Amino acid sequence: MRAAPEPVGIAILAKAPIPGLAKTRLIPALGAAGAAALQARLIVRTVETACAAATGPVSLWATPDATHPVFRDVAARFRLSVWRQPDGDLGLRMLAAVAAAAAPTLVIGTDCPALTAGHLADAATALREGFDAVVIPAEDGGYVLIGLRRPEPAVFAGTTWSTDTVMAETRARLAGLGLRWRELAPLWDVDRPEDLVRMVGLERPRGG
Repeated sequence: MRAAPEPVGIAILAKAPIPGLAKTRLIPALGAAGAAALQARLIVRTVETACAAATGPVSLWATPDATHPVFRDVAARFRLSVWRQPDGDLGLRMLAAVAAAAAPTLVIGTDCPALTAGHLADAATALREGFDAVVIPAEDGGYVLIGLRRPEPAVFAGTTWSTDTVMAETRARLAGLGLRWRELAPLWDVDRPEDLVRMVGLERPRGG
């Protein structure tokens, strides 16, 4: 009998879909309520994708708190654990999610509708094969997924978040720490109005 594969957890960092708080760069195109509604859709889609990957336990890390109805609904529907993101910058919040798992973990946000269960399975495989880290770069210079076999505070410390240098800084940190990492093909986030067109194309049924 073959042994079951090593569990690799998936931690989803999600901002509550509150008008004026969520997807603020899309408010000019969608309005505050429309941007919040899109965020709610992205949260559900991301949870569905993570659960479909079946790599290990899925957790949802919410901000500013975990009480929003969307969080409660997906927690009940998918039997997820939901945690409030700690204070601090994005790096500290991602590190907390990895540390809480006490196991190899993939950390993702909710902004990448192109992320599939297959991408998550491939990333989990990289950690199972012994890589210290795995990353899916984003086309804008950041990344849409980072996975670690164990907490590595120095991977995140001092990074200039929300800039087009995040992935380059992360590569330099991984190399400087002597870690082995694997990069998968880049994907894209929904951050700007022009990204909405790509999302519509992604969701449009193919064929006739």
